[in-house]
Amino acid sequence: MAPRKTNENVRLPDVSQAGDEDAGSRTLRRGLQVLEAVLARAEGLRVVDLCRASGLERAPVYRLLATLMEGGHVARRGRFLYVPGPRWSTQQPLARQPNMAVHLQPVLERVSRACGDAAFAIVREGPSSHCIARHVGTHPVQVLVIQVGTRQPLGVGAAGLALLAALPDQEVARVIAANAPQLTRYGGMTPERLQILVRATRERGWSVIGNHATRNVLAVGMAVRNARGEPVAGISVASTLERMPRQRQELIARHCREALKALSPGEL
Repeated sequence: MAPRKTNENVRLPDVSQAGDEDAGSRTLRRGLQVLEAVLARAEGLRVVDLCRASGLERAPVYRLLATLMEGGHVARRGRFLYVPGPRWSTQQPLARQPNMAVHLQPVLERVSRACGDAAFAIVREGPSSHCIARHVGTHPVQVLVIQVGTRQPLGVGAAGLALLAALPDQEVARVIAANAPQLTRYGGMTPERLQILVRATRERGWSVIGNHATRNVLAVGMAVRNARGEPVAGISVASTLERMPRQRQELIARHCREALKALSPGEL
């Protein structure tokens, strides 16, 4: 039998020897068993698979999964699959971001060339967004709202809002709650306002946000998905309010969509 594939970036303690242990240690051991099983199968496991891997019944597995999801260690994909959560998806951001930036740079160039304004790419780091690339356009007035390396709460910018809206509801709520204390620093943003923007983004298919991260600026954003359909990044275009009427917002969204279609999902 071929050896089981494991996550080389994860080092877990040896939990093979239960021995004499109290209830807390036993729960921790079982939780680590479930977590290890999920991390070993990035494509996802069902509860029945986790029961088989851990030797536990369904009820304790569900309880452990609820705790692991609350802490961001595990996430649910669809109705039945459990996958590594955001805490593990950002364990090596610096190792992955250069490749992501390289792959998204042609997208930014194409979008920026089509509309003349600056384009940006961000990835998620826990509850924050991290700008990994940007391309300056040809229009005389360029609104460079962020630069490579800028971090801010996920959702206060257009690219981050598009990425946030593409996450599952439970994850959206967790991110907004984590960022709630600092949201008011961004143009008076509130958790309630951000929830409304998330719903509008989902209905529209792309994000639009103005006067929050930067005054008198409006930006349009779109989520970037990998081959499995998972949101892995966000791109956006920013300009002055006067330069961003509704019709032009829709045009920029179309440019973003076309540029992303030209990108092979397997590259991400």
